[in-house]
Amino acid sequence: MAVSLPKAPAVDRESLRDAIRDEYKIVAQDPDQGFHFHTGRRLAGILGYDEGLLDGVPERAIESFAGTGNPFSMGALEPGEYVVDVGSGAGIDSLIAARMVGPDGRVVGIDMTEPMLDKAMGAKAESGLDNVEFRKGYGEELPVTDGWADVVISNGVFNLIPDKLGALREMARVLKPGGRLQLADILVNKPVNEKAKEKIELWTG
Repeated sequence: MAVSLPKAPAVDRESLRDAIRDEYKIVAQDPDQGFHFHTGRRLAGILGYDEGLLDGVPERAIESFAGTGNPFSMGALEPGEYVVDVGSGAGIDSLIAARMVGPDGRVVGIDMTEPMLDKAMGAKAESGLDNVEFRKGYGEELPVTDGWADVVISNGVFNLIPDKLGALREMARVLKPGGRLQLADILVNKPVNEKAKEKIELWTG
């Protein structure tokens, strides 16, 4: 029996990316401004990040945290694992992951917002970790080779990607056989109509 796969909504992808970049540029550069979502250390506490997870993570990464869940609540990462963090923002989850996997592991954080990448790289330098790096890229076009990762993590980003099937295919591509996804995100309780999906302000607001 043929399976009907969902189509990506007809929203203008580049306009949506621009709007998302504009919003998260502010989260990176002025995290205390106040937003329609929680941010920073208070948000991390709400989402179940205990202080042990945050130990050693520079405040510059924590203050611009804007996740929607806790990918580490699905299980700790193991020493030596290779990890991709999709939508790594200011780097909080990538830096936590780098400490979990240890010197034999590797972490690649991927984000499309330059000020977030700049902040993450500054936090990496401050942390002294050398098993993590940050790359510019999109969830639907991950700059990672096939079968590289043991784990793909993501936090509050999947909901912002229109082509969810394409993003899942990319995650599957970069995972090793038997690899796993640890995604934290938000869900809606009823379907969103197609016209609403075309409105960029509903994606970002």
